[in-house]
Amino acid sequence: MDNFTFYSPTYFVFGKKEETNVGHYVKRFGGSKVLLHYGGTSAARSGLLDRVKSSLEECSIPYVELGGVKPNPRSGLVYEGIDICRKQNVDFVLAVGGGSVIDSSKAIAAGTVYEGDFWDFYQGKKVEKALPIGTILTIAAAGSEGSPDSVITNENGMYKRGASGEGFRPTFSILNPELTQTLPAYQTACGITDIMAHLFERYFTTSKEVEVTDRMIEGLLLTMVHEGLRVIEEPDNYQARANIMWAGMMAHNNSCGVGRVQDWSSHDMEHELSAIYDCAHGAGLAVVFPAWMKYVYKNDVMRFAQVASRVWGCSMDFSNPENTAVAGIRAFEDYLKKIGMPSTLRELGAKEEDIPKLAHTACFGDGRNGQIGGFVGLKEQDVIKIYQLMV
Repeated sequence: MDNFTFYSPTYFVFGKKEETNVGHYVKRFGGSKVLLHYGGTSAARSGLLDRVKSSLEECSIPYVELGGVKPNPRSGLVYEGIDICRKQNVDFVLAVGGGSVIDSSKAIAAGTVYEGDFWDFYQGKKVEKALPIGTILTIAAAGSEGSPDSVITNENGMYKRGASGEGFRPTFSILNPELTQTLPAYQTACGITDIMAHLFERYFTTSKEVEVTDRMIEGLLLTMVHEGLRVIEEPDNYQARANIMWAGMMAHNNSCGVGRVQDWSSHDMEHELSAIYDCAHGAGLAVVFPAWMKYVYKNDVMRFAQVASRVWGCSMDFSNPENTAVAGIRAFEDYLKKIGMPSTLRELGAKEEDIPKLAHTACFGDGRNGQIGGFVGLKEQDVIKIYQLMV
């Protein structure tokens, strides 16, 4: 196990109707004027926004609104939010939505107190300071409600990049699984895939003797395999939704990633797809991750065989563990099909002729140094070959 530091100060409020108490938590964590940030019409149509506003008003907390966050959130709205916060003397950002809304809120919170361009954070500068952030989660997927991370698409070049830093940790997050029960099956499945991808990005590592976090990841993957199928069949199943929602947070607050090298090349390759074609992030990962697995598994056959045996129930072939590793990849692909995820670039709306451009941007775009990945370092020609496996 490698040396590490870990700090996760977010106060989690989990359960039914807890969003009606949001004003209390804003006040508890120092907010006196709020930017209420959200996506499209669903939060308003469902009555969620009205409940949030009522709670803020009951606690005498003024707020200004900024809606319009899209999936794969854009830099333009971030700049607008920063301008609003500065002009309106906002001192707290409240995200009502899924990962896109929370990521946009984080960017606004950091950019408001920073003298430079907020995009500096998405080119490697660590986020040390930001306005306090609260979240009300409406989809279990990105894990941004508990993580120090954010992903934004820069409309100047359509680069989708991530930023990180302890300033991005929400002060509190309200998780009510009821809010996810009205999601379409496809959106639920995209969230399930994203959660599993966050776990796999940490699982495939070059670090040795990491049994504690291996077992934590495997346990969460087993939960997702079981509850994912259950919630697709029973969308109103509160307990399945609850287990998935908490697993999503645990998958990405990095408690499963400490002391080990992580990979993240599959996310890098997917970001090019969702930035250019605006596909759902989870759907893109469903196409990218099995292809990446097929390309790299021989670099550590036993690690792939281990997860195949422990998570997918494949028989361990000690005489030829490659058979077990391949069976595990196939089991993952079969699972993704069962929950309704795509398996090819064409299903995402992506074009085969764009592969060289996608690979080049993934490796060199926006200041990158030509290689991605931690488990296996991938150069441009490797990335081209992986994209070709998705055709």
